Amino acid sequence: MRPYFLASVVCLLAACGSSSEEARAQAYPDRPVHAIVPFPAGGIADAVARIVGQKLGETLGQSLVIENRTGASGTLGAALVAKATPDGCTLLITTGDFITMQPIMPPLSFDPSKALIPITMLAVSPLILVANAESGIASVKDLVATAKARPGTIAYSSPGVGTSNHLAVEGIAIAEGIKLLHVPYRGGAPAATAVAAGEVAVGAVTQSSGIGFIQSGRVKVVALMSKQRPSFAPDWPTLAEAGIDIDAALWVGLFAPAGTPPAIVDRLDVVTSQILRMEDLRKQLNVLGTDPLPLSQAAFAARIKSDSARYALVIEKTGLRPPQQ
Repeated sequence: MRPYFLASVVCLLAACGSSSEEARAQAYPDRPVHAIVPFPAGGIADAVARIVGQKLGETLGQSLVIENRTGASGTLGAALVAKATPDGCTLLITTGDFITMQPIMPPLSFDPSKALIPITMLAVSPLILVANAESGIASVKDLVATAKARPGTIAYSSPGVGTSNHLAVEGIAIAEGIKLLHVPYRGGAPAATAVAAGEVAVGAVTQSSGIGFIQSGRVKVVALMSKQRPSFAPDWPTLAEAGIDIDAALWVGLFAPAGTPPAIVDRLDVVTSQILRMEDLRKQLNVLGTDPLPLSQAAFAARIKSDSARYALVIEKTGLRPPQQ
């Protein structure tokens, strides 16, 4: 009878644990949820976070507070989440650059693949190559000619070292045999502002960061950098039309600290995916130059893995290295 008794106890404890887990998920959240955005206000991650966050807070029945914690290409804010109590009340909404491009990121205080749980991919936004209106650069041909005439002096902005914006422009440089000067900023909005102000000649930005400057005429669109033209994008020229085989887009995803109860992660995944299928939310995101793309946990993790492999090849070709500390 003893083995039977022990087996019964194990089953009972497992059942109790499962019930406790489900009860915790049903009660979640019992206080406001904080979502860390590791980039400044005005960038694509911040814009998506505020639109999706409002709907998520309404659906969960608790306020969702967006906190911008910037620095180190998004890794400072991400580190705060990685070290937070894993109870679902501290989340991360971010682009995936520091996760998919680790070979050229500064040394991290945490391992993103182990310290963070990918919950749902929220949205994807094509990058746009833009130039200051007075730079004399209005096309890819102009950029190449100017860079060849003044090698290493044509500056371009990005949201930070190791971002997809950074690598996309370096990819153009490799494809065209030119040398450009990279000037990293602390997020997409400052990077777009730098182009408009003439601090740099060109930059790779999202539509949400650059549309105001484009509409005001302070910035010109040189090329849409994604292979597929989104339905909401104007009839801008593309890199493909210039003969450059680069597909550059930025995704935004929702993450939780490792150790967050699976039932809470599952609930966030389901609820967020439902929100992203709402027509009014899609329209709000389209205005910002991005599309909702609800990839749940398994598909999101697979996307991160494939992106990491693709960027590793780009990094190898460009010869980029982590910045010196």
